[in-house]
Amino acid sequence: MPNVALVGTQWGDEGKGKIVDWLAERFDIVARYQGGNNAGHTVIYGDTKHVLHLVPSGILRPDKICVIGNGVVVDPEALFEEIDALEARGITTRDRLWVSERAHLILPYHHGIELGSEARRGDDRIGTTSRGIGPCYQDKMARSGIRAIDCADRGVLSRMIVANLNVVNDLLHHLYGRGPFDPEQMIETYVAYGQRLRPYLADTSLLLNRAMDAGRSVLFEGAQGTHLDIDHSTYPFVTSSSATAGGVCSGLGIGPSRVDGVIGVTKAYTTRVGAGPMPTELDDEVGEQLRRVGQEFGATTGRPRRCGWFDGVAARYAARVNGLAALAVTKLDVLDGIDPLRLCVGYEIDGVHVKEMPSTLPNGAIRPLYEDLPGWSRPIAEVRRWEDLPPEVHRYLERLAEISHCPVGMVSNGADREAIMLPPDGPLERLLP
Repeated sequence: MPNVALVGTQWGDEGKGKIVDWLAERFDIVARYQGGNNAGHTVIYGDTKHVLHLVPSGILRPDKICVIGNGVVVDPEALFEEIDALEARGITTRDRLWVSERAHLILPYHHGIELGSEARRGDDRIGTTSRGIGPCYQDKMARSGIRAIDCADRGVLSRMIVANLNVVNDLLHHLYGRGPFDPEQMIETYVAYGQRLRPYLADTSLLLNRAMDAGRSVLFEGAQGTHLDIDHSTYPFVTSSSATAGGVCSGLGIGPSRVDGVIGVTKAYTTRVGAGPMPTELDDEVGEQLRRVGQEFGATTGRPRRCGWFDGVAARYAARVNGLAALAVTKLDVLDGIDPLRLCVGYEIDGVHVKEMPSTLPNGAIRPLYEDLPGWSRPIAEVRRWEDLPPEVHRYLERLAEISHCPVGMVSNGADREAIMLPPDGPLERLLP
């Protein structure tokens, strides 16, 4: 059975949660490979809205197994809040949700470091969610991180927390002017977390590889988006993990030959949360309309998203670095009634026309180069057959695919779970189980 990765192609918030939820029906397992609770995946079905931050969106399908891989950083308090909210709605997680023993844990001092660091940056702050994700990944790379399995041994956990706080409390006091953390209180809290985590812990690399050996199919779920990837994005305004398809293998402990294809999720326009360059951003009535109609507010922070036209340069780059087999285009219905529609086909930087994503994007010296297409006047949110979409929609999607160098394999044209269409004989018909 094929195993497929799903990644964001923009600056996150592309609607991956809904696409994962829809695709999960076809897969046996959904596995998350990076990020933390700085990501928010929203799924709506019926009158119920589910916002997930750590638990893979496949948990909303009652017969699916979900995995949080070693590449994810886990805030135990946030995870338990999410589990409790799911259980309260009748969605069971026991024996369906597994957390890697090797996943690193976010501790309170990670929040303190991030808040202090962002405040110290002043006007140059990155615009993080201040959930402690970056400092947790820093500790992981500095070999001072605390993993989920470490909470199982009080002695090991105590030594690690005391050693870390000997450094961190000095840092917080002298550099950021923040108060110290009490090691004993933190030890007690995380020993308790470890006891509650124990039934969920597993060697998830072994679990996934055995499942695939047995012919079970896996959907690999990413968080954030390509242009927030630590290596392949608008650095330094990035996240702290590998959000591209390359992160699947290291974040889950599987070999690259296990990934049979990659789907890229993109909005029909572009959004971004936080600081950093966004060439097609609109500070006008159209940008405000996109935000209002598309309900563009962060699922994790509630911050209003910056909105703009579809960026074909960013999409081409994402198609290349992820090796995309197809695009899943979301929020197409948000473009109803906008005429003309603009697609960015290149940039002008310091008088030079650029068609590929440069390694650095200056904040103020980019002029997007646009191509205009006619919009459509008829609302499309209720359309359920590909052939019933207006011809202007087909033309927009065709040109979007040409500019992106990647075919469109799926379209979401509404908030409802079933508001999804696949083109006849499209690329996903050959890729999905």
